[in-house]
Amino acid sequence: MSIKNDRWIREQAHGGMIEPFSEKQVSGGCISYGLSSYGYDLRVSREFKIFTNVNSAIIDPKAFDERSFVTVEADSVIVPPNSFALARSIEYFRIPRDVLTICVGKSTYARCGIIVNVTPFEPEWEGYVTLEISNTTPLPAKIYANEGLCQILFFQSDEACEVSYADRSGKYQKQHGITLPKL
Repeated sequence: MSIKNDRWIREQAHGGMIEPFSEKQVSGGCISYGLSSYGYDLRVSREFKIFTNVNSAIIDPKAFDERSFVTVEADSVIVPPNSFALARSIEYFRIPRDVLTICVGKSTYARCGIIVNVTPFEPEWEGYVTLEISNTTPLPAKIYANEGLCQILFFQSDEACEVSYADRSGKYQKQHGITLPKL
C-alpha cells in the first residue's frame, strides 16, 4: 500500500473522484483548501447540526434523537464549549476499488482545540462526507463554511479489495446532506 501524491490525485479527480476539485491549494484570507502534495484539503459546506442539551436528549447511536441538535445554514457557526457539531463537505467523493482514505484535521483548527473526526472512506464508497467537529476547549469556537476543514490522504493497495463498500451496500453509500447515525 502506498500514499498517493498530487499527480495521482489530480488524475483521479479529473476522472470524477472529487467534485468540485480545486487544482491547487487555495489560501489568502481563508483556511486553505484544495490539492496539496500528498492529499486534498476538503471544504466544509454551510450546513451544520450543532449539538445542544436544550431538550435533555440522550445521544444513542441505536436510537438517535434529532432533538439533540440545532440545524444551521450559515457562513460560520459557533460550536459551544466542550461540544461538537456535524457538517458536510462541499466536495463529493467517489473512491476507487483499490483505495482507502484517512482524514486528519488541519493544523489551523487543531491549534485552536478543534478536532475533526471522519471515518475512512472505504473502497468504492461515494458521497458527501459527514464531518464531526469537536470543540475540546472551555470556550466557544468559530468554524468557517466554504473553507478548509481537514485533509484527506489517499492510500492505494497493490490489488483491489475482494469486497468493497458498494458490494456490501453500505448504509452510508451515496449520502447527501448531513447523514445521521444509522443501524
